[in-house]
Amino acid sequence: MDELTNPLHTYLVTMGYEGSTHEQEHQMEHLLALLEPADEQSIVSYYGLFDEPRLSLAEIAAQRGQQPADMLASISRSLRRLAITPEWQLILSHQQNTKQ
Repeated sequence: MDELTNPLHTYLVTMGYEGSTHEQEHQMEHLLALLEPADEQSIVSYYGLFDEPRLSLAEIAAQRGQQPADMLASISRSLRRLAITPEWQLILSHQQNTKQ
């Protein structure tokens, strides 16, 4: 992860481990819909979002017929694509405003 994608990664980890509100899930569904369906499913499985089971990198890679290192690179690219969108910036801004 880099400086640009780290906030999104942290947000997704929190959603996966601590759960999320209906509003957060709704926002994340819209954000993830910006990806190709297979990339979207990889993100959902990797972070265990929307009550889906969290899968290991090796399991996700096997499902897609890839090596784990290639799968991690694909997930990282997907996160980077999402991290630069206005949709993510709006979610991030909303999150920061609710913490204040």
